[in-house]
Amino acid sequence: MKKILVLLFAALTIGSVAQARQYGDVSIPDELEAGGTKLVLNGAGFRSKFFMKMYLGGLYLKQGSGDATAIVGADEPMLIKLHIVSGKITSKRMTDAINEGFEKSAGGNLAALADEIARFKSFFADEIKVDDIFDISYVPGEGISVSRNGSLSGTIPGMNFKQAVFGIWLGDDPADKGLKQKMLGLED
Repeated sequence: MKKILVLLFAALTIGSVAQARQYGDVSIPDELEAGGTKLVLNGAGFRSKFFMKMYLGGLYLKQGSGDATAIVGADEPMLIKLHIVSGKITSKRMTDAINEGFEKSAGGNLAALADEIARFKSFFADEIKVDDIFDISYVPGEGISVSRNGSLSGTIPGMNFKQAVFGIWLGDDPADKGLKQKMLGLED
């Protein structure tokens, strides 16, 4: 009986360990959850600037897709994971990049989203360090939630805001075109 319990415990433990993918020195899980919905890693890659890796970005969806427009427009759970890999990323540089991303993503709707954008940027105000992990998730009826190292920073409602946020990485003029292709699973 004791042997059966040990084997059962081992099987349950092994079965509950999430698989992870390795990107350089960084690993990210193959599956996550948002709003009680299981999400799978659609694709991931590094955001680089001046040939330096800044962060690993991963896109999680209910099911795989390479259609950026459909993803940005979808009212379903999804998540972007950012794993900081460079000490060059400061809070100021991150908020500057977010400003630039919203300008490209929201375009003519920027003024209408000013309050939401200001609140979103506040989630990145504390000092950012290497190995900080930001999870930017969307859940229908709730909105965009940002967690830093597993602690919820806050939630901002609104489908228009969700589209602007996901458009930073997946829009027509994304933060990094190579990263967009990798998040869409179109490049390794």
